[in-house]
Formats: sequence, C-alpha cells, structure tokens
Amino acid sequence: MRRRCHACASERFRASGKFRVNANHKLIDAWLLALCTGCGETAKLTVLERMNVRSVRPELLDRLHDNNPDLTAELLQDPVVQRRNRIALDWDNAWRLDTGGSDQLADEAIDVSVRFAARIPVRPVRLIAEGFGFSRAEVERLLTDGNLVSAVRLSGKLSGDFTFTLKR
Repeated sequence: MRRRCHACASERFRASGKFRVNANHKLIDAWLLALCTGCGETAKLTVLERMNVRSVRPELLDRLHDNNPDLTAELLQDPVVQRRNRIALDWDNAWRLDTGGSDQLADEAIDVSVRFAARIPVRPVRLIAEGFGFSRAEVERLLTDGNLVSAVRLSGKLSGDFTFTLKR
C-alpha cells in the first residue's frame, strides 16, 4: 500500500497481518499494523475508533483478536478504511494476462475471459497490450477498427470479470 512514512522517505507499507485492539471502559479502538518497507517503522491504520463495544459484531471482534488474514484483505480494500487512513493500494505487478503462448495468435479469433480473484482496478487496454505483446496504441487501433470486441467498455478501468474477442 502507499502511504508516506514519518521516519524515512519511503512511500510503501505492507500489512503485518496483526491487529491491535484497545478497550477503555465501554469504548473500543482497533488498528491494523503496517510496516514501512524502507525502515520497518510500524504504522497503525485505524479500523475502529471510539466505538461502543456492544455495537461491534462479536464475530468481528473474534477475527480482530485472531489476527485473521482474510479480515486484513477485506479491510485494506474497504474505501472507508482507505480514506480514513489516507492510503492507496499498490497494484503494481498484481496481475497478468495468460494468453496460452504464441500458438493462439495464429488463430482467426481468440476469445479471452478475464476473471478477478480480488477487485483489482485494471485498464483492460494495458492488460491486453502486455498480455499479447502489443503496444497500447496498437490495442487502441484494434478497438477502433472493430478487431477487439467486448460487451463492456475496454477504455477506462475495470475491476470486475469481463470477456473480449481478438480478431486477427
């Protein structure tokens, strides 16, 4: 994730997978601990802030106390947590398009189905360009010529499953 470190010039953190929970009478605070990739400094990302203990679901408390890794992933993708802590997820090198080799490029048409394991925002034009070894301008040209067809708009960003057909 991207966030400026207070101790060094690094702008990248990684989640430690550990939570810190603190209760003061009837109020509870919870943080996700993140480590700076440059110096190792620990930052606390606020998950719960001064909430009444009774208003927090018991299963959430259990997951916080158990340092649940799935909860870490869920919270990092939550826009409220991102905004509150001024972080942005770093998706560099988080995806790839497996085209099955160059044998398929000789086919008349290639049907490709893209599935997301997580909601990663990606530019389909960039994904297709890198996956097939084209330039982005070439992919844009394929789009305008009607040789790259999809039910969804391929310009812009997508974070949900989609399919496309590449005609040669």
